[in-house]
Amino acid sequence: MDKIQFKRPELEDQEIIHSYLKKSPSRSCERTFANVYLWSRHYKVEYAIIEGALVFKDNSEKALFAYPAGDDDSVHKAIEWLNQYSDTKNTPLMFYNVTEENFAQLECWYPGVYKIQYDPDQADYVYDSEKLMTLAGKKLHGKRNHINKFKSLHEDWSYEQLNDDNVEECFQMALKWRTQNGCDEDMEKNAEMCVTLNSLRLYKELGLIGGVLRAEGNIVAFTIGEPMCEDTFVVHIEKAFADVDGAYPMINQQFVQHECTDYAYINREDDAGSAGLRKAKLSYQPAFMVQKGFVTKK
Repeated sequence: MDKIQFKRPELEDQEIIHSYLKKSPSRSCERTFANVYLWSRHYKVEYAIIEGALVFKDNSEKALFAYPAGDDDSVHKAIEWLNQYSDTKNTPLMFYNVTEENFAQLECWYPGVYKIQYDPDQADYVYDSEKLMTLAGKKLHGKRNHINKFKSLHEDWSYEQLNDDNVEECFQMALKWRTQNGCDEDMEKNAEMCVTLNSLRLYKELGLIGGVLRAEGNIVAFTIGEPMCEDTFVVHIEKAFADVDGAYPMINQQFVQHECTDYAYINREDDAGSAGLRKAKLSYQPAFMVQKGFVTKK
């Protein structure tokens, strides 16, 4: 069992990791190579191929793993291997970021053996892309008002795709945003900003798509995401200057209108337990949530 070597994901591992994730389509925001690669620097996550399935291990615990990715037979075999591994380490086996679909599969294979505790702070907000584009209906009236105000205050506004000509400007805008939002004094905010800056620096290598909003020629907001499965696009990063009224709803709408028309749903990730972020995400009327939790044996 100790012959299995876990390693930190590197850029050269992108193809192999992506190939396994494709075998287990998911709308969970963690199930993309870019997300795994960027956050593994903060959370110390490593991976290995076990019994033909992709397994991520959280090094903060002795036996804490993400639910395996691969074809069903390989996933089943990998779970058997992980059970034996936890027994040899005399540590209870735990899975994190387990979706409802994952747990249903686990329950099918091991009826009544495992239990799941869903964490509302980790639940992803998923929206109907057409509604984010049109903002139609009474419940989204306030969003339309913010966008109209932005347009009235900034007649010389423009949207453009993230590219080599504007990525450095986005980088500088992000550094200003970091200073304005006290990221250096908050460990989690600082980690997110590191992810943001690396997303910009490696956007081409990671296959990311970005959008940029300008007002009077200056960048006031940008966003970055990627396709995650056949019908869903995930937005990983969104930054806007708080003192530019309407910049957040404007970049949200413009990005979906320009880059996400081929996808029925937009995953805008979780709220990390922030009451303010939760209120903002709920105000956009999500179509559904991707619930995730921790799994342990009963």
